[in-house]
Amino acid sequence: MITIAGRAIGPGHPAFIVAELSANHRHELQTAIAIVKAARRAGADAIKLQTYTPDTMTIDVDAAPFRIAGGPWGGRTLYDLYSEAHMPWPWHADVKKAAQDEGLVWFSTPFDESAVEYLESLGAPAYKIASFEVVDLPLLEAVARTGKPVIVSTGMATHDEIAEAVETVKAHGGGGIALLKCTSAYPAEPRDMHLAAISAMRERFGVDVGLSDHTEGSTAAVAAVALGACIIEKHLTLDRSAGGPDAAFSAEPAAFAELVARVREAEAAIGAAGAPAVAESERPNLAFRRSIFVVADMREGEAFTRETIRCIRPGHGLKPRFFHDVLGRRASCAIARGTPLTWELVEGEPNR
Repeated sequence: MITIAGRAIGPGHPAFIVAELSANHRHELQTAIAIVKAARRAGADAIKLQTYTPDTMTIDVDAAPFRIAGGPWGGRTLYDLYSEAHMPWPWHADVKKAAQDEGLVWFSTPFDESAVEYLESLGAPAYKIASFEVVDLPLLEAVARTGKPVIVSTGMATHDEIAEAVETVKAHGGGGIALLKCTSAYPAEPRDMHLAAISAMRERFGVDVGLSDHTEGSTAAVAAVALGACIIEKHLTLDRSAGGPDAAFSAEPAAFAELVARVREAEAAIGAAGAPAVAESERPNLAFRRSIFVVADMREGEAFTRETIRCIRPGHGLKPRFFHDVLGRRASCAIARGTPLTWELVEGEPNR
C-alpha cells in the first residue's frame, strides 16, 4: 500500500482515480485549469501533469530515427511533437494551486532528473513513471531518492524489466511503489489490454497494481477494478474535437464522469471480504423461505407425519433440515393448522 497526500491507496480502499492532463491543455493555461475543475466535477481523486521540455526528451534532428512512423503522430519528428505537447514549467504552480483549491491531489510524471528537481521544489507528493521510461533506471533512482511514492506504468516492459524497475525503486527509496498495467497503444483496443495480468503482476512483484487506460469507454476500468486494480488513470480533455496530440484517446468530462460512476458501482458490488452472508436489503425476504408448518389440526400426543407437517412458505417455523428429526415425534400440546412448528411444540429435547 502507498499513501499520496494522506490518501491511502491499496486493498480495502476505493480505487484512486487519476485524471491525466497530458497535452490536452493545448498550450493554454486557462484550458489546463479548466481541465482541473472538470476533473473534480467528474469525480476524479487526482490530476496528473507531465513535466518535460522537448530538449529534455530528445534532440531537434529531422532524420529517420527521430521521425514517427505511424499512429496518431505519424510523420512528425519527436522534437516537433514534444514542442506542441509539453506544458510550460511555470504553469505547474498555477495548476497545483487550482488542484488544491478543488480538493484534488496533484502530482506529475517527470522525464528527466531536472524535472524531478523542479517538482521537488513545488513539493510534489508522488511521482509517476511513464511506460516508455520504465527502463530508464537513472530516472527511477532519482524519483526513488525523493522518498515519495512512485507509480510505474509497465507498458511494453518484460517481466525482467518490471522486476528491475521495482528493485531499483525499492533499493533507492522508502516511499513505496505501485505498478500500472498499461497497453502502450493510443488508443488501445480492449482485446489488447490483457487485464488478467493485474493479479499475476501483484503476486509476482509483491506490490499493488492499477491500470493506465487508453481505451474508449469505461469497460476496461471496471473490469480492472473487479480484478483488484487500486488505481485507475485516464486522459481527460474538455473537447476531443478541439484536437491536440492526445485528444484521440482522451475522455471528455461526461465520459470521465461515467467511468467514475461505473467504477464506484463496481466497487460497491464487489464489497469487502468477510461481508455478512445476508445483506440488510435481503433480510425482509428471509420470511419467504420455506420452513416447517403444521398443516392439519393436531391433538396433544399425536405423532408428526407427512400429513400433519410440511415444508412450506413462509419462513417462520423450524428450518427444513429438521423435518426428518421431527417426523414420528409427538406434539407437546394441541396445535392448530397453519401454526409454524417450533421445538416447544415437540415433545422431548430439541435437536438444535
